[in-house]
Amino acid sequence: MCGFVGFTGMIDAREAVLQRMMDRIVHRGPDMGGRYLDDGVALGFRRLSILDLSEAGAQPMSSEDGGVTVVFNGEIYNFMELRKELETLGHRFHCGADTEVLVHGYEEWGDGLVHRLRGMYGFVIWDKLRGRLFGARDIFGIKPFYYYPIPGGEGLLFGSEIKSFLDHPKFRKAVNENALRPYLTLQYSATDETFFKGVYKLPAAHCFVYENGRMDIRRYWDCKFEDRESDFEACADKLDAKVHESVAAHRIADVKVGAFLSGGVDSSYITACLMPDNTFSVGFDYHKFNETNYAAELSEKLGVTNYRRLLTADECFDAFPDIQYHMDEPQSNPSSVPLWFLAKLAREHVTVVLSGEGADELFAGYEWYADTPAMAKFKKRVPLAARRAMAAAAKKLPYFKGKHFLLKCAERPEDWFLGQALVFPEDEAEAVLKPAYRAGAQPHEMAEKYYARVQNADEVTKKQYLDMNMWLPGDILLKADKMCMAHSLELRVPFLDKEVMTFAEGIPTRFRVQGTDTKVVLRHAANKTLPDEWANRPKKGFPVPIRFWLREEKYYNIVKEYFTSDFAAVFFDTGALMKLLDDHFHEKAANQRKIWTVFTFLVWYKRFFVDEK
Repeated sequence: MCGFVGFTGMIDAREAVLQRMMDRIVHRGPDMGGRYLDDGVALGFRRLSILDLSEAGAQPMSSEDGGVTVVFNGEIYNFMELRKELETLGHRFHCGADTEVLVHGYEEWGDGLVHRLRGMYGFVIWDKLRGRLFGARDIFGIKPFYYYPIPGGEGLLFGSEIKSFLDHPKFRKAVNENALRPYLTLQYSATDETFFKGVYKLPAAHCFVYENGRMDIRRYWDCKFEDRESDFEACADKLDAKVHESVAAHRIADVKVGAFLSGGVDSSYITACLMPDNTFSVGFDYHKFNETNYAAELSEKLGVTNYRRLLTADECFDAFPDIQYHMDEPQSNPSSVPLWFLAKLAREHVTVVLSGEGADELFAGYEWYADTPAMAKFKKRVPLAARRAMAAAAKKLPYFKGKHFLLKCAERPEDWFLGQALVFPEDEAEAVLKPAYRAGAQPHEMAEKYYARVQNADEVTKKQYLDMNMWLPGDILLKADKMCMAHSLELRVPFLDKEVMTFAEGIPTRFRVQGTDTKVVLRHAANKTLPDEWANRPKKGFPVPIRFWLREEKYYNIVKEYFTSDFAAVFFDTGALMKLLDDHFHEKAANQRKIWTVFTFLVWYKRFFVDEK
């Protein structure tokens, strides 16, 4: 787990510029730094040593003849198999790091290298002989990748974090006015263009070629759900074997490995498969916001040491500007706050942790994927054709009680489902924004392109596919990477593995969701390793008591200072913001998620555009 920076084009003092860009992301790799400069390209790297801790594994790494050079962030879990294959083809290896398979793999297979990789990665390869850059991001988007075409065709900036671009003289820092509107609904940056104008994310499962000043991007992988399993018990057995094998592949390291552990099935299952020496948990000193006792109990049953701590509101608010700085873009999922402290706690003891992210998307674990009892009853009584006719009529009418119920029962999630987050409904988002910031894409427009790819799939699969392409890389994985790397901690996610995904694609919907029960076959598989209490515990996420914090005068005043600031008035109707805050403070409404989403953006803006001019 590391970080890289790079740029093309010639500038004055480019070696010094490259070093400043590297220094900006030193948290991603405090162990070692390396640079490579060639005509027209500069590559910088910060290393967190995980495999082959010697200098031989340093980056940038070049081929023997210097024709191919790579910078790479992540881990390739099948690197030993690829290495053996490449060695039989005549390639010679000089170290034990997984990075080297990218060098020789590109020499042997060219751009087809991406189809052979099992792992999490963002990388760039400089092909000196052809004068081209080739890069890719892993199939899930576990590792970040950003790029910035310099205006006027003067080159390309690229790297693991946007903040490194701030130190390049050709970078022009400005807010992307089209990013705010969809963010208010979805709570994360959902467009390919980031909150920094002109900076783009390379989407998950995409690769690129940059040659002759032109950036060509293509998708190289996509998931395809198709029923291949017919026996439930056999399916659970196979899944259990896949998860154990993935955990075994993800545990390979030359440093200490631990596990994040909550009270839920996902992290508990990974922990029980891994059997680490140490697990890590955090909670809050508020009633019903502390589930660390479940983690401690399971750790005791497994015979491992559990480190845990409780967080206060003061330390969370104090850390929040740093949290948003490390996020690079505003992201208002409250769970990023405890994750920051969880990573900090873990880094005191280990360098690598395994966690349970991705299980909900692959195996249908979210509440939104299942019917409520009322929906199930209505669907049983009313034929699908009639339900769709009622929903079509309701969709054209203004809001009325029961409208959303009819839309949900029509089994057309493309008419209403935008993913796991829905903070400001689209019309309310527009109402709080100043006119200049209302032009961004509507979230339902952004979802349309993903629904179009699975138009013949069933309702549950459509929802999963949307979340895998928007919510998972945009929210879950982004905060996991940024919060852990802020503390120089490598996070690995065994559920988000190419082999596990291939098996998950063949699981029938009826094995994923049954009535009001979600993630059914995964729970059954986990139950082969975990006690019933952990395998079947309802999903709770990572609850954060922001509802209560915002009703305390101290934290109300902190938010009020942001909401009434001069820079808030550039983007928002500050009167509307204060009404949201006051109504919540006086318990007239539960506006905590709306307040937190706006507050997050303003904290991010102040950090990057006010504090750092």
